[in-house]
Amino acid sequence: MNDDLRALIRSVPDYPHAGIIFRDITTLLLDGPGFAKTIDRLAAAVGTDFDLIAGIEARGFIFGAALAARAARGLVLIRKKNKLPGAVIGVNYALEYGEDRVEIHADAVAAGARVLVVDDLIATGGTALAAVELVRAARGVVTHAAFVIDLPDLGGAAKLAAAGVVVTTLVGYAGS
Repeated sequence: MNDDLRALIRSVPDYPHAGIIFRDITTLLLDGPGFAKTIDRLAAAVGTDFDLIAGIEARGFIFGAALAARAARGLVLIRKKNKLPGAVIGVNYALEYGEDRVEIHADAVAAGARVLVVDDLIATGGTALAAVELVRAARGVVTHAAFVIDLPDLGGAAKLAAAGVVVTTLVGYAGS
């Protein structure tokens, strides 16, 4: 399924390190009809049972903005630390070597708002889980998470599901 989209995603071996296969969505974005089909399929899969979309920096902004426009919903930007002006709330999360932080504006998510989290790819799930935690810290309710690409062997989608989030992906790459 979605082999037409898979054909538009470039696989770059040994980037950024030896042994890694980087799944590059820039080639998908360059193909107007392919990008439109991607948004159509994500939109059909997630429906409109949400109040806001939260796009994860940076490629999640691309897909999140297109989906938000399609659904006539607002877009919350989940940014890396110190990128937003004004009052923010944030969540720290573990990286392979160290820690990072994501933040949103403190007033971006109303209590009880149903939020769809969007990014281009789900791998280990660290950033996506932090995004879910962040929305929940803002008293929002994460109803769903959507990604163009899943690397199922890294377990991120399974971790989100275990956290009570319905996960939608379009293209999976086993063994990545």
